[in-house]
Amino acid sequence: MDKFRNIVLVTYDCARADVIWNMKNTTFASLSDSGCQFRNAISSSPLTPVSHATIFSGLFPFNHGLRRLFREPLGTEVPTLAETLSDAGFFTAALVSCPGLVKWYGHSRGFQHYDDWLPPLPDGSDPLSVPDVKLRGLALKRADQVAERAKKLIPRLKSHQKWFMFLHFFDAHWPYEPPVVLADQQNPYEGELRYADAHFEIIVDGLKDAGLFDETLFVILGDHGEDLAGWYPNDKAGPNNLHPEEEGHGCCLYQQTQHVPLMFSNSAFEKRKVETPVGLVDVAPTIAALAGTKLPTPIDGIDLSKTIRSGSQPTSRIMYAETMHPREMHENTGAFPEISNSQCIWLNKDQKVIRWFDRSPEFLKYDLITDPLEQSPVQANASDIAMFDWPDQCGGQNE
Repeated sequence: MDKFRNIVLVTYDCARADVIWNMKNTTFASLSDSGCQFRNAISSSPLTPVSHATIFSGLFPFNHGLRRLFREPLGTEVPTLAETLSDAGFFTAALVSCPGLVKWYGHSRGFQHYDDWLPPLPDGSDPLSVPDVKLRGLALKRADQVAERAKKLIPRLKSHQKWFMFLHFFDAHWPYEPPVVLADQQNPYEGELRYADAHFEIIVDGLKDAGLFDETLFVILGDHGEDLAGWYPNDKAGPNNLHPEEEGHGCCLYQQTQHVPLMFSNSAFEKRKVETPVGLVDVAPTIAALAGTKLPTPIDGIDLSKTIRSGSQPTSRIMYAETMHPREMHENTGAFPEISNSQCIWLNKDQKVIRWFDRSPEFLKYDLITDPLEQSPVQANASDIAMFDWPDQCGGQNE
């Protein structure tokens, strides 16, 4: 199929690549049999609003401008994927399930239907009024509600020649209390992922029943990962207590929060595994290309459609992520006065450099082959440090 007229974009919030790629008997695994799997995909941020701004714009945070959790929405001057597809004649619909994607943030621009309804917090308060990221996460639209609302949308989708549906599942966010215990879950976090995946299967079955499945492009990803405080060997919070502030996500740029699953699937695709690093910054330009259009330029992401269709390797380039949340977190809660904002550049799939603002040493290099748990960094050399001139020149300085 040269141009896809039906597109489903799915984000599993808090989905770690090392967990998702190893889960069996899931809808994700089933779709991967006819999918292009990008095994070294990098999220630009460990925060949902910031990461999704990159997903929808094809820009790194220092270029799209949404860099913190509470301070600013996506600028109206930044074109989005939904706007591009809407201008190309697509009916655009979204079902989101957490406070970080409500309309205030600006991700809704270009969507003709944007369902951001959320229940109040258990005490009745508005989740947007709470500065604690974990507590905000208690206001979520569960996967069963997302599936129910999505199934009701399917007849509306079918009435359009071209459509784009964005689905966001927030279940794997803290407090990790899956409503039901499903087979094969190793811990409650994996139970939450399986619960979301099981309800995504209901939506897929609905598309099959409507005769839409074979012509639909599925794009499935994690917006960022999660630190489970000791449930996995590379967690930084928990027993080793290297970064107690990192329980969950938001404050650090280690692999457990930045290495995410990314897959493009269609029944006509060949199964492929791509090891070259790519980023969520590449999602929007790739979807646009597969839909027969393109985003306004300039953008930071690249079009991966040739890799998906033919198996040609994408251009090898550095990847970037940042978090400006640590200082924001301290300002809002008073906790962890010692934590600092940071940036990370992946030199390749095996080496990365983290820049810790307000710390010494400022630049630390990690070898992911010899040190997969990221516990033994070395001081970065001058050429590695020079890589950070690029985001600095683009406005990526510490804020």
